[in-house]
Amino acid sequence: MSMTDPVADLLTRIRNANSNGVRTVSAPYSSIKKDILRVLKEQGYIVDYQPVMEGTKGLLRVELKYGPDGEKVIQRIQRVSRPGRRCFSKSQDLPDVLGGLGVAVVSTSRGVMSNLEAKRLGVGGEVICEVW
Repeated sequence: MSMTDPVADLLTRIRNANSNGVRTVSAPYSSIKKDILRVLKEQGYIVDYQPVMEGTKGLLRVELKYGPDGEKVIQRIQRVSRPGRRCFSKSQDLPDVLGGLGVAVVSTSRGVMSNLEAKRLGVGGEVICEVW
């Protein structure tokens, strides 16, 4: 059975693991997921991620980040652009997530990056997800 929205599957796995206080979570490998995780790591929402190849299939192992007393770093993670309804924005129209306290992950012609970096470079693109 094929998956309709693999990015939403990754975000749901992270959301579920985060709500249960689990330290690591695995998801099937894809390059777009790896790029999303790279942005989340750069922005400080996860500790690390690692691609693991097992035979012909690969996995992405994600180490979630928590505060010193077990506080969740990711309060909310949600999909914006879906296969049924794509959401594109110009660089000046990219969303300010939670008044600048959160970050949006954007797929641009220069690669996957945060909304802050896309605005700085003056490129727009598809808004994949928002995190805060």
